[in-house]
Amino acid sequence: MSANGLDFERCYRAVATRDARFDGHFVTAVRTTGIYCRPSCPAITPKRSNVTFLPTAAAAQQGGFRACRRCLPDATPGSPLWNTRADLAARAMRLIADGVIERGGVPALAGALGYSQRQLTRVLTSELGAGPLALARAHRAHTARLLIQTTRMSMSDIAFAAGFASIRQFNDTVREVFAVSPTVLREESRRSRGDTLPATNGMLTLRLPYREPLDKPWLEWFLSSHAVPGIEQWEDGTYTRSLRTPHGHATARLSIQTGHVRAALALHDMRDLAPTVARLRHLLDLDADPIGIDEGLANGFHGMPVSPGIRVPGCLDAEELLLRTMIGQQISVSAAATHTARLVEALGETVSGPVPRLFPSAEAIADRGAEVLTGPTRRTTSILSAARALASGELALHAGRTAADVRRDLLALDGVGPWTADYVTMRLLADPDILLHTDLVVRRGATLLGIDLTETARWAPWRSYLSMHLWKRALAERTSGAVNGVAARSVVKVGAQQ
Repeated sequence: MSANGLDFERCYRAVATRDARFDGHFVTAVRTTGIYCRPSCPAITPKRSNVTFLPTAAAAQQGGFRACRRCLPDATPGSPLWNTRADLAARAMRLIADGVIERGGVPALAGALGYSQRQLTRVLTSELGAGPLALARAHRAHTARLLIQTTRMSMSDIAFAAGFASIRQFNDTVREVFAVSPTVLREESRRSRGDTLPATNGMLTLRLPYREPLDKPWLEWFLSSHAVPGIEQWEDGTYTRSLRTPHGHATARLSIQTGHVRAALALHDMRDLAPTVARLRHLLDLDADPIGIDEGLANGFHGMPVSPGIRVPGCLDAEELLLRTMIGQQISVSAAATHTARLVEALGETVSGPVPRLFPSAEAIADRGAEVLTGPTRRTTSILSAARALASGELALHAGRTAADVRRDLLALDGVGPWTADYVTMRLLADPDILLHTDLVVRRGATLLGIDLTETARWAPWRSYLSMHLWKRALAERTSGAVNGVAARSVVKVGAQQ
């Protein structure tokens, strides 16, 4: 075991066999060439004596290594460790990916995590081989390379969009990380593609890679059945969604392809590219390690078939997740969509594009939600109370918090029970080990598969994925296989509690 916690022999075997499953778990730095690669790089396997394994690209860059321009180690699915780990380093990485440092610097990151800047830098350097500024710099370099190679945007616009403070800083970073100028990087990409770069026309089209397998029907069912008119649309296998971003708003069109998700993005402000991509990846759980998860779950299913590559859907906005979940408590998915669409129509901000509105802000719902929300008085009162807590800052929901803290604060809200707290925590933090044991549909799935929900320790730390398997099994029976084939709007009550 190395000083950074990586097992040298295990890492070297992955590199020797070019095992793509480990892409994103670590990078291989080769001392003789000064280059770092992903484990599956097609180049000749370096000698043992010449390599060191590092947990992040930022650590490699900090050590003076340049990114391989053949395997593009920054273009892999993200590390699944940031979901399975709940320590300070993992929580910091989730916030860095969301652009917190670009917006507020290291003080904002440290404040969100509840640590001093000095403590935070010490922990990140020890755990990940680089401090917060170096980690953020690696994210900026990745965003810059993506825009350089896939768009015709001017270099000055790319520098601004990637979060660099100046053109000089952008040029210096690209040269240091990739060993060539931005112009050469674009020319190399153009020659390898054999075609010209596409015009942006206000729209960027990206490929979001994921680790296979991926249960496409499950994700498509989830997206289509929960779609709320006005902010979401499902048509011909494409999910279109408007979302609020740090500097404005964006519209995303997503379609799941083999090995990647095709994402067409229209951004109000190009500085929001990196956090928007991070949120879309979180929504679809694209950084999961499906083989490891499936292996961890398979033994407990008594030989019964398990859907390979099932994902736990995340969220695009924490406040929206909580409020939509509360609106949908104890009613069907389709009824929840109807109630939410009414709220969106009345209070949502109007934007241009195929989906014309944004989900209403917590402030708007706190101020005017009583005019629009219908249903039991206790439920509407609880939703308004939660909106006020979010709007005032009394309740803080973000990916840098621990599951225990989020769940505690949610349970303190009037009208929020264990199911809602667990469901929101699971999706907000991509927590892999939350069993929705009070969910009636999950319990029905457990009955169908002969699983005792009081004895689930053998499935830790993957019980969130177990919940999805059980959910899917029960829904498949009650909707005549809609979840296993073409996605259809569910009419069953999902999220009901005992």
